[in-house]
Amino acid sequence: MIPTLIFDIETIPDVSGIRLLYNLDPSLSDKEIAEFAFQKRKEVINTDFLPLHQHRVIVISCILRDEDAFKLKSFSEPELNEKKIVRSFFSVIEKYTPLVVSWNGGGFDFPVLVYRGLLNGVIARKYWDLGEKEYNGDPDFRWNNYINRFHTRHLDLMDMLSLYQGRASAPLQEIARLLGLPGKMNMEGSSVWEFWQSGRIKEIRNYCETDVINTYLIYQRFNLMRGLVSPQNYEKELLLVKNTLKETKQPHLQEFLSVWGRK
Repeated sequence: MIPTLIFDIETIPDVSGIRLLYNLDPSLSDKEIAEFAFQKRKEVINTDFLPLHQHRVIVISCILRDEDAFKLKSFSEPELNEKKIVRSFFSVIEKYTPLVVSWNGGGFDFPVLVYRGLLNGVIARKYWDLGEKEYNGDPDFRWNNYINRFHTRHLDLMDMLSLYQGRASAPLQEIARLLGLPGKMNMEGSSVWEFWQSGRIKEIRNYCETDVINTYLIYQRFNLMRGLVSPQNYEKELLLVKNTLKETKQPHLQEFLSVWGRK
């Protein structure tokens, strides 16, 4: 079995970077800096969603599925700083050379990780491998790498299910709910900055983990649709996920299972 890595990230405004970019008064609070950036953005495109290079990564949640097990893990503040979070994620790709699966990872998660890796001096050789002989690349990566939008070494589920048409894209929450999955239960991505300011990092991490589980389960349904797994093996995979989550005894995962069981 080729290892599969499903991931999701959570971010907050890069307050330090925004201070530097706009030469803002050092006495301004983080909240004031972020609000300045939100208003600045609204002036340009009528939304306060910041440019991707102005995001700071605070959580990356991953599922690694290999021959041995289904493993859920988060790299997160406050245990790790941003450099270690981003470096830990790319080290998983370096170690396993997995198939990577995301929801809008091509449009958001990976561009953010690339910017933050660049700013933090993170080495991500395998991720950037394009099979180029002059850089001792893997020849297989010339035809299937993590960078090319139409390659499947990184499979952006949102992008692929919409057949690469932006007008056909659907939110993770809605596809998850339509498939009978819990979807987002206790918060939304737009609440991350508010939760962060209140010191509720654990809840942000829990939210990220449930998002990545939803993504994995949608990916399994997609594999069933493609004929890559039989209906019997699909059901076995769902049972593996349920049993693994049950064994963790983590309250947010038990809540996920409870909601899933009611649908």
